[in-house]
Amino acid sequence: MTQDDDRPEGDALDWSPDRMRELGYAVVDAVVARHAGLRDSAPWRGGDRAELEALFREPCPEEGRDVAGVLARATEEILPRAGRIDHPRFMAFVPASPVWPAILADWLTTGFNIFQGTWLGGAGPSQIELVVLDWFREWLGMPEGAGGLFTSGGSAANLTAVVAARHRAVGPSSGGSAMGGGDPRAFRAYVSAQAHSSVGRALRIAGVPDEAVRWIPVDDGLRMRSDALRKAMVADREAGLVPGLVVGNGGATNTGIVDPLEALGAEARAHGAWFHVDAAYGGFAILAPGGSELLAGIGAADSVTLDPHKWLFQPYECGCLMVRDPRALEAAFRVSAEYLQDTELGLEHVNFGDRGLQLTRSFRALKVWVTLQSIGRKALAEAVGEAIRQADQAAERIRSEPNLRVLAEPSMSIVCFQAVPPVTGRSGDGVTEGEALDAFNQSIQDRIVAEGTAMISSTRIGGRFALRLCILNHRTTRADVDAVLDRIVALAAQAPPGAPA
Repeated sequence: MTQDDDRPEGDALDWSPDRMRELGYAVVDAVVARHAGLRDSAPWRGGDRAELEALFREPCPEEGRDVAGVLARATEEILPRAGRIDHPRFMAFVPASPVWPAILADWLTTGFNIFQGTWLGGAGPSQIELVVLDWFREWLGMPEGAGGLFTSGGSAANLTAVVAARHRAVGPSSGGSAMGGGDPRAFRAYVSAQAHSSVGRALRIAGVPDEAVRWIPVDDGLRMRSDALRKAMVADREAGLVPGLVVGNGGATNTGIVDPLEALGAEARAHGAWFHVDAAYGGFAILAPGGSELLAGIGAADSVTLDPHKWLFQPYECGCLMVRDPRALEAAFRVSAEYLQDTELGLEHVNFGDRGLQLTRSFRALKVWVTLQSIGRKALAEAVGEAIRQADQAAERIRSEPNLRVLAEPSMSIVCFQAVPPVTGRSGDGVTEGEALDAFNQSIQDRIVAEGTAMISSTRIGGRFALRLCILNHRTTRADVDAVLDRIVALAAQAPPGAPA
């Protein structure tokens, strides 16, 4: 076996402090160089599967190789073949742009190899998680005693909420009550037609059949209709079913739209249903000026999904579920085992493994704590507010351009719009509103990405193909947004091939 100079003879797994330090410095240098060179690179670089198979398909090595060379290969060949989601002009999907203190804290957590499923395994880390969760509680306006847990992301948080809601409505804790009779077949969930895909997936994983899910229509502003929700819940109640869960958007991933949370919460409470707000994308807009008004009613929810790895500028993975009553999580998830009897230290010592899907879980709260301790809430709030302002300015610019039109009014930092070729204007003659218009906008998106101008994504609004900008990066400037729009305007001014003159 190839041995590094400082590696103990006969021990391939344990290296000397000097060698660890040398390699660690090399990794830090590589990451710093990447951050420093973001603007000099394209926002996106993919890779053809055949090309990557040729580069990386090989038998698993029987003997170890020089780790410096292995790390260099990862840095130079593997990691660059991916979206640079923290690039200032990466405006696709919902990007993340972690700050340096959070990255350092993530490295510390990995290096210390913290197990935080129980208080016994991670007392200090568990206390920090409780502290950070309470900061979030205060920001959201949830009552004293509310809490929750950190998760891998919004998908896991939504699943955790769905399971807790279902358990409360029809699980063993219902005790065969009049609400559910203990019959899981009676459970019904009510979800916005604009909900994130993870909500539908969570319901499926939780065993809620498709016929038990009511997809509630939205109004012209793409907000869930509270009147339609009320009608559906009343009908199910009269049929002897159990309205168990209402899911609203606290910033829809598609458009950034916020549902009428106060009205939805009132309807849910009137029928004894759990009210969950998926605010994975938009929840931390609560920090920005006007955020409390935008998210009015979120503090009255039974649970709220948040993603610090989005608008709190944390590295993946870092999600969070806040709940009004943490005991509801423990009722749904806690399972005792003889080999865990040593971890039972009393109710005041929280075992986070009893609150969710994972027993083995990392110390995700540390990076949030380090970020807030070193940067402060105010600076983060200003960065969130700036992203919202940039989106508003982008929408204003789009309205002023004769060949662009806004398709969904931005309520946070997502702008959905469409390019209209000059040969047809806004008349809607089959090119403007039909497949040709979709193809025209698709071609613009493809050009923007292929040229390296920006990484943007697309969606559909009312069946119409829409270009979509999501401005979430603390590095993004007004000049970046204008440069992207300048190029889109230039491409929109060009008649599509084959269009009528």
